[in-house]
Amino acid sequence: MLKIAEKEKVVKKFRVHEADSGSAEVQIALLTEKIASLTDHLRAHTKDNHSRRGLLMMVSQRKTLLSYLSRKSEKRYSSLIKKLGLKK
Repeated sequence: MLKIAEKEKVVKKFRVHEADSGSAEVQIALLTEKIASLTDHLRAHTKDNHSRRGLLMMVSQRKTLLSYLSRKSEKRYSSLIKKLGLKK
C-alpha cells in the first residue's frame, strides 16, 4: 500500500487543477503505483492468491479509466500514457 506522503506526491504530479484529487489522471496514476508495489510483493510471495486477485481487479479498473479518458480527451490520454510509461 502507498504511504500518505507518496500518495500526495503522485496527486500533486498528475492533478489537472489546484484542488484536484479525483480526476481520471490522478486515479490512473495512483492505481499504477499500487499495481507496481503489489507486483513486487507478488514476486516475493508467489502463492498469495488473494493479493493476486486484488491486482487483477486494479488492472481492470485502470483499463476502464484509461478507456474513459481516451474517449473523453485523446490529448490528455496520450500525455498520461507517456508520463506513466505505459504501453499502448
